[in-house]
Amino acid sequence: MKAICLDMKSPLEIFHQHGGQLRMSEALAAGISRYMLYSLRDKGLIEQVSRGIYRLAELPPIGNPDLVTVALRFPNAAVCLTSALAYHGLTTQIPHEVSVAVSRNSRLPSLDFPPIRAHKFAETAFNAGVEEHQIDGVPVRIYSPEKTLADCFKFRNKLGMDVVLEALKLYRSRKTFNFDAVLKYARICRVEKAMKPYLEAIL
Repeated sequence: MKAICLDMKSPLEIFHQHGGQLRMSEALAAGISRYMLYSLRDKGLIEQVSRGIYRLAELPPIGNPDLVTVALRFPNAAVCLTSALAYHGLTTQIPHEVSVAVSRNSRLPSLDFPPIRAHKFAETAFNAGVEEHQIDGVPVRIYSPEKTLADCFKFRNKLGMDVVLEALKLYRSRKTFNFDAVLKYARICRVEKAMKPYLEAIL
């Protein structure tokens, strides 16, 4: 009897009950067959956001599709470095890939599109300063501005010191500048001694 009820339920209704977005596995568990998914896609009623992820075509366009796609595919990863700087408005750089952090014991994620660059963080650094932001109804883990500044300083040789200094100056221009918070994350990232003179210089 349960199977009959599932079959009678409209696939679009099931999408609506899940906020308009479903993974392939969730759709199958809810009684939507692969054939039905592909049929809905071909009719333009749903769209494929990424491999195995579908959303109703009637929903508003995704504001930040790259971050949403990465968060849906890798929900435990955290957006970091230049991608986090861009989200927080702390850089004039336009990232050409999504930078994410994973714990040291995790497998590095890979994705055809959008391109991603994954970094392994030590457990303490990985878990520190993570904020959860809702982007188009999807929870996206992003490091806080203060943690991002410390991370960028740690990776300054790869990012370029000009990117780090610009981010520090843009952050300093905000009324919410929190010197102590930046230093706290600098300690966690083990860059406090090297970073402190730069922080003092822009105070």
